[in-house]
Amino acid sequence: MSDNGVLLQADVLVIGGGPAGAWAALTAAEQGADVVLVDKGYCGTSGATAPSGTGVWYVEPGEKSREDAMASREGLGGYLADRGWMQRVLNRTYDNINQIAAWGYPFPVDEAGAPHRRSLQGPEYMRLMRRKVQKAGVRILDHSPALELLADTHGVAGAAGVNNQTQQPWKVEAAAVVIATGGCAFLSKALGTNVLTGDGYLLAAEAGADFSGMEFSTAYSLAPAFSPVTKSAFYVWATFYYEDGRVIEGAGSQRGRSVIARTLLKEPVYARLDKADDTVKAAMRQAQPNFFLSFDRLGIDPFTQKFPVTLRFEGTVRGTGGIHIVDESCATKVPGLYAAGDAATRELICGGFTGGGSHNAAWAMSSGYWAGEGAAAYARSQGPQAVGRGARGLSEASGIPTQASKAAGAADAGEIVKAVQEEVFPYDRNWFRSGAGMQASLGRLEQVWKEVRQGLSTSDGNPVRAREAAAMTATARWMYTSGLERKETRGMHRREDFPAQDAAQHYRIVSGGLDRPWAKPLSQPSSQSDIREEVNA
Repeated sequence: MSDNGVLLQADVLVIGGGPAGAWAALTAAEQGADVVLVDKGYCGTSGATAPSGTGVWYVEPGEKSREDAMASREGLGGYLADRGWMQRVLNRTYDNINQIAAWGYPFPVDEAGAPHRRSLQGPEYMRLMRRKVQKAGVRILDHSPALELLADTHGVAGAAGVNNQTQQPWKVEAAAVVIATGGCAFLSKALGTNVLTGDGYLLAAEAGADFSGMEFSTAYSLAPAFSPVTKSAFYVWATFYYEDGRVIEGAGSQRGRSVIARTLLKEPVYARLDKADDTVKAAMRQAQPNFFLSFDRLGIDPFTQKFPVTLRFEGTVRGTGGIHIVDESCATKVPGLYAAGDAATRELICGGFTGGGSHNAAWAMSSGYWAGEGAAAYARSQGPQAVGRGARGLSEASGIPTQASKAAGAADAGEIVKAVQEEVFPYDRNWFRSGAGMQASLGRLEQVWKEVRQGLSTSDGNPVRAREAAAMTATARWMYTSGLERKETRGMHRREDFPAQDAAQHYRIVSGGLDRPWAKPLSQPSSQSDIREEVNA
């Protein structure tokens, strides 16, 4: 590393500064590890959680309450969730939320003085987490996206990237790495998702990691057509209308999103939150004040006036697919590499249906805790020789550049992003899937991938934009490759050509590969300890 760059060494490197990354860094530091955290944005303000309120899957101990909590979404998720993992997440979330309260987070109280701990306000939550991470001695590199992992024959050994503000390169040599970069929303403009472009998926794939549940990536959230805020829970109190004022029958039912999506293919859809009484209205404004900012700015009263809505794509952010983990420490099959939060699969607690905010928030703090704990233990087990091993960047082997191309005729990264969005945004390609449709999309994405492999130019020379375009292209290909493998409708994966759930396909699907994407069923091992053996077989 030259004098113009930054070279650091640590026991554990955490990539991503959202809730999962913050919990991973904090926990690893509390285990005695020397920790560096790098964030694409500013740790504490970037990502899907920071600008919003979110529910949390926080359930008081008790046989019935916990049983009800686990059973509540099992059917929606196609019964792919794992009860053992659900119990672990409920226990860890309960402890972590109580810890947040002890740190001074201002949970509201009811009339009886009892605290309400089933939701968090993102700005206060993440501000608190940044302070705790800093106090624990973690070194934070803000505005510093990772461009590639470092590895040798023994496994992952750090990462390298660039500071987006100074354009200075950085390199962190570490014995263990936690990927907590969030999911992929394909730059759909959903609130807080502009940094969530699948970067961690690409890093993991270059290291040889696999994915799980990538077919469960059809998460579209209701939003006002003029706003990035995707808080779908409020639409429980909505009536939906055609442009001529007629009520859209079935739009407010459990399967209402499909009704809305089919209608949007032909004409606009409008909503009005006319089922909310005064108490609910006040609660809405208190819980999600940013939901109302656009309405107030435009002079629209959403409780009395109709407003246009859309279904904004959130991909794997509210989906359940992600990096496949192979044991209770959230390790991947690659030595030294761990995954947490939305970057990791959430099938373990959600199956094939979105965890929304609450389950995802619980998973982020739980998996972050376990990944940080596991990474610290792994680093200790490797001894002092685990750092400074002269590991090489993995982009050299993958052939996916970490620099913007200056070659004449190189494809523009922005155009590549648009081409990928044209395959994943449309409802008739991704919401209502078919084998022929997904195969056609994969054919077009294959041509896009060939352009990616030849190098991408960017308008400002920023290599981050080129890597984002590559990551989104790769993510879309894993999504559709997994979708083709699951020849049924289960969870949020809807096949027009296979509209029923098939009991014979009650299994998870793993996927991977860069130039040749693949997907196959994962047979359920007899015990959790057997997973690593099975995946590596």
